[in-house]
Amino acid sequence: MSLPTTNGPDARALNEEKDLEKGSRGGRVSTETVEGQESRQTPSPRPPPADEEKASAAVNEEENEGESIIVVDWEGADDPANPRNWSFQKKWGAIAIVSAFTFISPISSSMVAPASDQIASEMGITSSVVIAMTISTFVLAYAFGPLVLGPLSEIYGRSRVLQIANMWFFAWNLGCAFAQNTAELIVFRFFAGLGGSAPLSIGGGVIGDLFQPNQRGQAIAIYSLAPLVGPVVAPVAGAWIAERSTWRWVFWATTIVDACVQFMGILFLKESYGPVLLERKAVAIRAGLSEEQRAYTRVRTVFDGNAARDWKALLQHALVRPFAMFFHEPILVLISIYTAFVYGLLYLFITTLPSIFQGTYHQEIGIAGLHYIALGLGLFSGAQIGARVLDRTYKYFTAKNGGVAKPEFRLPTMMPATLILPAGLLITGWTAQHRVFWIVPDIGIYMVGISIIFTNLCLQSFIIDTFTLYAASALAASSFFRSIAGFGFPLFAPAMFGALGFGKGDTILAAFALLLAPVPVFFWKYGERIRGMSKMARKA
Repeated sequence: MSLPTTNGPDARALNEEKDLEKGSRGGRVSTETVEGQESRQTPSPRPPPADEEKASAAVNEEENEGESIIVVDWEGADDPANPRNWSFQKKWGAIAIVSAFTFISPISSSMVAPASDQIASEMGITSSVVIAMTISTFVLAYAFGPLVLGPLSEIYGRSRVLQIANMWFFAWNLGCAFAQNTAELIVFRFFAGLGGSAPLSIGGGVIGDLFQPNQRGQAIAIYSLAPLVGPVVAPVAGAWIAERSTWRWVFWATTIVDACVQFMGILFLKESYGPVLLERKAVAIRAGLSEEQRAYTRVRTVFDGNAARDWKALLQHALVRPFAMFFHEPILVLISIYTAFVYGLLYLFITTLPSIFQGTYHQEIGIAGLHYIALGLGLFSGAQIGARVLDRTYKYFTAKNGGVAKPEFRLPTMMPATLILPAGLLITGWTAQHRVFWIVPDIGIYMVGISIIFTNLCLQSFIIDTFTLYAASALAASSFFRSIAGFGFPLFAPAMFGALGFGKGDTILAAFALLLAPVPVFFWKYGERIRGMSKMARKA
């Protein structure tokens, strides 16, 4: 289905989306009408041979009112410079490194949880809310970092922004190990979270850069698993580190691992964002022009439309985009509310599992930490099952629809999870309340884990398929809601469970889960109509 003809800023967004689809197929730029004048397209002279950067870019020239416009595009459908044509090893190497970035940051968010009593004792913290803040402040930063870092990756490239942000995270996470009081620890944790938030929004954009929609399931499964499994396996290690050493070693350990990941990123993570790669070609072409040619020649990429590339305007536009999406993209807001609830539950479980198994079952800190494995197994097995089901379901409905794919075809995989989640909450809460043998609440925890990953897989895929060129900004906007919930849920959890007990507390959460259960059905039925009203969504 073709995009409607529009004018003004909205046209720019739609034209960029159309150019992305065309560019990913390797097509050349067709003859255009520029400012109402018919343009004539002729092959441009090749730039100087010394400029190797230009060798894999298609260069077309348009002439209009005495101005020559050189349009840089991919060199055919099989251009090896196009990230979607990278080799299997190069694509999955990039996914592995991005997933490692996405894994190490959430590990730092929760690895300190089992050591919270040590921190409270050493720093004289008596308030349960302040204790929770030493953990969840890191997640609060996840709400704000992607709003800037996601759009910046659409200007300066994925790899550069990811790696600079990770170095920022490295520095502040190391600072946490040397914190001398509560204020320092909370502030350092927040700044570390800002840098650590980059992979949560940019990683999805990398997947969109590398894979066609019907190939993204496995990549999204690995990428989505990292930020969910990381916070779950981390407390297991954190519990044993805290028991045998000090809480400061929790931060030193994550800093050492992050340094290794950063080293691999510097060596192997290459730029994948098409507009930035072609802009590099354009820069090289501009450098090869003579002074005389520069006076009447403008070089742009196929992603730039007819407008000149104004970096200041692009930066301002990109930074505003995630905030604009809050108000102009109802489909994104509704999805974000659901993901926020699920993500909040994840961090609620991360912070309350010690109180269940240390408080109710009277287990030692190291043994109590092993129950995070139940949540981790749910997430891991759900990712493996979900990835396969997600791609097969998507292909099935695409074939049934005459080969026309729609983002809504991601949603059927999520529907069973909307019922598994409240069931898992009820089993966990009431069996823990009555001190049933520990394996039974672990079964409920496993069910919660598998439903969380199914939901995350489907909705991440839906966002990437819907917003394609603006996937990083859309994921940043979604991450804002999600991270606010990840910060807030652990703060009210102690008071809620203290007043109501685990049974009634989890029953309230299960009721909210059932209230949100119709969300995928709603989008299955009305999603295409809602996308039709969007300025930035792909019109399938």
